[in-house]
Amino acid sequence: MHPAYSVIIFTSSSGAGYGLLVWLALARLTGAWDMSPAVAVAACLLALALITVGLLSSTFHLGHPERAWRAMTQWRSSWLSREGVVAVLTYPAALLFTAGWFWSPVAGSIMSAAAAATIVLSLVTVYCTSMIYASLKTIPRWSNGFVPPIYLLFALASGGLLFTGFRAIAGSAGMSEMILISTVLLAAWVVKMYYWRYNDTAKPESDSGTATGLGYLGKVTQLEAPHTSENYLLKEMGYQVARKHAARLRKIALVTGLIIPAVILLLAGNLEGPLQYLLLLLAVVSGFAGIVNERWLFFAEARHVVTLYYGRLSLIHISE
Repeated sequence: MHPAYSVIIFTSSSGAGYGLLVWLALARLTGAWDMSPAVAVAACLLALALITVGLLSSTFHLGHPERAWRAMTQWRSSWLSREGVVAVLTYPAALLFTAGWFWSPVAGSIMSAAAAATIVLSLVTVYCTSMIYASLKTIPRWSNGFVPPIYLLFALASGGLLFTGFRAIAGSAGMSEMILISTVLLAAWVVKMYYWRYNDTAKPESDSGTATGLGYLGKVTQLEAPHTSENYLLKEMGYQVARKHAARLRKIALVTGLIIPAVILLLAGNLEGPLQYLLLLLAVVSGFAGIVNERWLFFAEARHVVTLYYGRLSLIHISE
């Protein structure tokens, strides 16, 4: 599929925002991580800003962005619509949860209920986002059980990186949360590596013969291209990336998204003050670079079954 930048920004930014909300809500509910009201509110507002930027950027990929609101009316059958509905419901819960940090009229029980609702709604929204792609059986690289946990884990990992930064600003970032976030980061990339391995070794369920219905006659090959140049379908749904290029990008994604942030987190756990802030900032920048790279590959390596009608013999394997 054509890796549209608007969708890459949407999935990366909103995922990080929802992940950060989950960590902040967990901190409030469990009391395991102390944060001053000013820092907590700043973190909540950043999370909501990331979510808003992500949701707004997703509309740029629509033919008529002004009609985006209509998508929410199809929640009974559309994961895109369900995502929109749950995303809207997350805002009041998150805002009430945020207000509870500094506004005394918000009772503790209401604050806890809003925090719990924020966790549930945030995770459900990210799950709905993942199912927009996992439900598309016409794109084999997406239609598998790896996609939802990948989206959920990367949301928690990216949000966790931001959370450690705010914990450092609050002056209470320690080794325990650094190890926890590193573990989530590792889990996300391990699942991603299994996803890559699964897709690279899976046998295509369809080929040109099954697509045209002429397979019973023998091997079906294309005598002549149906177009003299790339058309919309091939540009949007048959994007190709060279195998060696994709392999290089995967390694870069692993280094920038996992190894560098994990090492920095473990080093920063024993530090305090400006040096810790600087290291955690580097961890966030590197981690997000890896996630954006991973998300670009997620779209670039996927191809729609329609490409079989244009002589693309394989839907699973990327081009040599």
